[in-house]
Amino acid sequence: MGRSPTLQFINNIDIKVMDKPQGYSEAKIKKLCEKYKKEAQEINKERTNQLKDQIVIFNLSESFADPSRLTGVKLKNNPIPNIQKIKKDNTSGIMLSSNYGGGTANIEFMTLTGLATCNFTSTLQVPYTQLVGKMKTVPSIVQQFPEAVAIHPYKGTFYNRKTVYKKLGIDRYYFLGSEYKIINQKKNENSKYLSDETAYDNALKQINNSNKSGLFINLVTMQNHSPYNKNVYKNADKFNASGSIFDSATQINLNNYACGLNYTDEAAQKFMKELDKIEKPVTWVFYGDHLPGIYNFLSSDMGKYGLELHETDYFIYSNKYAQEHLGAKRLTTYTNYVSPNEFSAMVAEQTNSKVTPFLALLTHVYQELPATAIPFVLNDDENSEPVMVNQDGKIITNSDLTAKQKELWHDYKLIQYDLTVGKQYSVKYLMYK
Repeated sequence: MGRSPTLQFINNIDIKVMDKPQGYSEAKIKKLCEKYKKEAQEINKERTNQLKDQIVIFNLSESFADPSRLTGVKLKNNPIPNIQKIKKDNTSGIMLSSNYGGGTANIEFMTLTGLATCNFTSTLQVPYTQLVGKMKTVPSIVQQFPEAVAIHPYKGTFYNRKTVYKKLGIDRYYFLGSEYKIINQKKNENSKYLSDETAYDNALKQINNSNKSGLFINLVTMQNHSPYNKNVYKNADKFNASGSIFDSATQINLNNYACGLNYTDEAAQKFMKELDKIEKPVTWVFYGDHLPGIYNFLSSDMGKYGLELHETDYFIYSNKYAQEHLGAKRLTTYTNYVSPNEFSAMVAEQTNSKVTPFLALLTHVYQELPATAIPFVLNDDENSEPVMVNQDGKIITNSDLTAKQKELWHDYKLIQYDLTVGKQYSVKYLMYK
């Protein structure tokens, strides 16, 4: 959720990015680098493929989350039957978001860098604008690939994206008004935003036109962004949202939001079919960044409803070519609840791809630690412990972790501190290149 402009201005002046973890030193970081170099070697004994030879799409689906999970919400018709089937047949589950009603760029930051925003202090609200520009080197899955593009069918001026993308290693950016053009611009009915179909058409063009062995696409949609008012979709009433704890204005929002999800559902199904026609290995990570801010009847009590208001949907799909030629397979363990910073490690595992020491660390984080997020209820303590959710969907605390888990979490925080505000001792040992 947003903060006041005044507070944002103050935070940009006086930012404490992250507390220094206990034991941080050059010697300690070098020891950790050696540890995860060995872990990478062990993992890679069983891996036969390279990410650099594949096409990987990180698809942030704006505000995508199944409304039926929420207390007091019932829809007459299911808006996302295709995506539910994709989830059932492939790697999928719940992505624990650190934001509600906004914060897109923060989730994007986590997926691309593998770093968790819950390890930062509350004064660092937007890493894209407050942190990335100050980092000498920024870790990114992008750097695994010989070519990388970003596609966002909207304006590219928000969140300092152009500067950030360049620093992350993205070669070309496709925005409205950018040097590289968004093609096949379409809108659904009276929506003011370009459709998900447009986003997927642009991704397909990049895949089909690429002459490199590998390609990374950061695809950020805009179709389901707020507002969800009465006149967006003419047949929104077919979803007939009902519930005793929300008013008629919320019902209108829910109906139109569900209709937008239905358009996403149809576009995603069509996109999957197109990916299966491609004679190249393609893996598609689809995830909702946060829930829309329309659930006021629940969000007023984050203490009670915080978890369900931070649960979005994700799936990871490898096309037929990747399945047949790389042996890409569905992951079925540690997938119920994940954090966005874990996706790169999950893609490497699904495609049986070799890992760097940093990806080896993220692999252990994904497999051995609970999903994590920024506290749902913000208070004056800038160093609040993160929310932790286990594979059963239960909120736990740091004290519930085993000694081994606590050590791993501390390793992760040490490396994150080193990469962001420390001396970056680990860069040449752990980075993607």
